[in-house]
Amino acid sequence: MTMQLKASVLQYCAAASASETLPIIEELVAESAAEGASFVCLPECATFLSPNRQALYDQAEDEATSPSLARLCLLAKTHQVFLSVGSLLMRDSGADKCTNRGYLLNPQGEISARYDKIHMFDATVGDGRTYRESERFQRGYEPVLAQTAIGNIGLSICYDIRFPELYQGLSEAGADLLVIPSAFTAVTGAAHWHILQRARAIETGCFVLSAAQYGTHADGRQTYGHALIVAPWGEVLADAGSSDKGFVTADIDLAACGAAQKRHGTADNRQKLMPVRIIS
Repeated sequence: MTMQLKASVLQYCAAASASETLPIIEELVAESAAEGASFVCLPECATFLSPNRQALYDQAEDEATSPSLARLCLLAKTHQVFLSVGSLLMRDSGADKCTNRGYLLNPQGEISARYDKIHMFDATVGDGRTYRESERFQRGYEPVLAQTAIGNIGLSICYDIRFPELYQGLSEAGADLLVIPSAFTAVTGAAHWHILQRARAIETGCFVLSAAQYGTHADGRQTYGHALIVAPWGEVLADAGSSDKGFVTADIDLAACGAAQKRHGTADNRQKLMPVRIIS
């Protein structure tokens, strides 16, 4: 396993269809690879954000025949990069809901790992909209850690970030890198985005790589941007800010993971807790 790598996180505003968004992805991945990135990360809903529920079902693809996934596999192979496809909106045979599924592709253009989003974003955040992902998506159940030549990569998606036990489990399983591809709302992003990203890095002693959507999408939602790369000690190494199309890159030394964990001691000092005693 290599101990040092260069990673990029992408930021853009996904259009209403994959055919509109994929050229943007291809341009940014090519530019990232040209800057020397061996690991490139895409945001949640990487290829499209649909204007309504019917459009979601119409555009969702079957994994076995997905033209978007095939095109992204070729992209990884062409540029010889590990590609975190933040998530694609997939339609599973016989299911009445879609799946929000992340992929990790290797430089040979093969699928190294899949992850189905566990935590559904059912919330009213104060932006005039109500979000009910559980009505459109079936949730995943299994945390996923991919052991690769560039490190052990823990997969997650957006709203998962609010559930630190997921990341603690990934860290205890040996994660070096945590990907948190997102389409964070502008309201919650302004309040919590940087705090949550830094907290997950500090708690786990891992690098956090969070590609992000930014802008106003076809359904009217506004996303926050600020794609980030955060070091295990909590330093923000790169921040894409409010850019409607671009990426940021950082050099990563995986030795910093063990060093951070040793400094704060949590890996050695964590205790298994008893059930909470409730006193009334």
